Amino acid sequence: MTTSAGHSRKVFTPQEANAALPLVRAIVRDVVHLAREVAERRQRVTALSAGRAGRPSDVYSEELAQAEEELQRDVRQLQQYAAELEELGVELKSATEGLVDFPTVIDGRAAYLCWKYGEAEVRFWHELDTGFAGRRPLPLGEDRGRQPGCQPDLSR
Repeated sequence: MTTSAGHSRKVFTPQEANAALPLVRAIVRDVVHLAREVAERRQRVTALSAGRAGRPSDVYSEELAQAEEELQRDVRQLQQYAAELEELGVELKSATEGLVDFPTVIDGRAAYLCWKYGEAEVRFWHELDTGFAGRRPLPLGEDRGRQPGCQPDLSR
């Protein structure tokens, strides 16, 4: 992993992104699982709390308050996971889908290497402003790990 000149932002070659993938995959697995749980529980809490506001004698108000507290705890945990990824130089784009971007340079321009939870390796990229919908396959180079046009491999 290298940093771009004049910036503290990390940039990845495809090889570096794939080397970081075991740790990223482990964090993203936890993110996806927890984010989906949070989304489902948030829907249930919202449905249960509808029409209950201002009714202090409601026997479920304490249980509902506890459920909301647990939701907030889990949201804080998701934020910690996102911070862990950010420390690695990776950007979490969708917690429920497990989408992450690795900053890179392709043909001299800033771009993202794109990976989705469940994919075996980083094989796609997209422009900064196109997101997942604009992702394209990385072109295969002369050896499996090297991609033409991507940041130069400084290990050679």
